[in-house]
Amino acid sequence: MSAFDDLLAANKEFSAAFTHSALTGKAARGLAVVTCMDSRIDPLGVFGLKPGDAKILRNAGARVTDDVLRTLVLAVYLLGVNRVLVMPHTDCGMAKSTDDDVHALAAQHGVDTRSLDFHTVPDQDAALRHDLTRIRTSPFLPPDLAIGGAIYDVHTGKLMPVEL
Repeated sequence: MSAFDDLLAANKEFSAAFTHSALTGKAARGLAVVTCMDSRIDPLGVFGLKPGDAKILRNAGARVTDDVLRTLVLAVYLLGVNRVLVMPHTDCGMAKSTDDDVHALAAQHGVDTRSLDFHTVPDQDAALRHDLTRIRTSPFLPPDLAIGGAIYDVHTGKLMPVEL
C-alpha cells in the first residue's frame, strides 16, 4: 500500500465527475490571493469564488517573498490579474516561532537549515504592511495594480482589512 493510495482513489472519483475542462489559465475575476499554507484556510470559499476565478499563492505565513513577486509578475502580465489581496491569518505558526526556533528543530533531526530564511512573523500587522508595500513599490508590477490586505480569523471565518 502506497502513502498516496487514498489520494489516487479520491482522484478517480473527482475526475469521473470533472466539469472544469473549459477553464483557461486566466484569473476570471482578475484576482490573486497570497495566503498561508495553513489547511484551515479555504481561499476560494472565503471570498465566494469558484475554480478559475483567482490565482491562489500559498506559503508559510502568507509572506511576499521573491518567489511570490515572480509569480505575481507572471499572474499580472500573462494571466489576467489586476488586483492582489495578501491574507495572513490568526493563530499562525509563523507568528509563534522564530527562524532560530525552526533551525533548532531541524538540527534535532540532524538537518542544518541555517542557510534558509523562514520569514517568521514576530508582528503580523507590521509584516502584512511590509509585504503590501513590497508589492506596491515593486518596479516589476504596474503602478495601478490594486493591492489590499486582510487578516483572516481562522476561528470565525471573518476578514479584518488592513489599510496601508
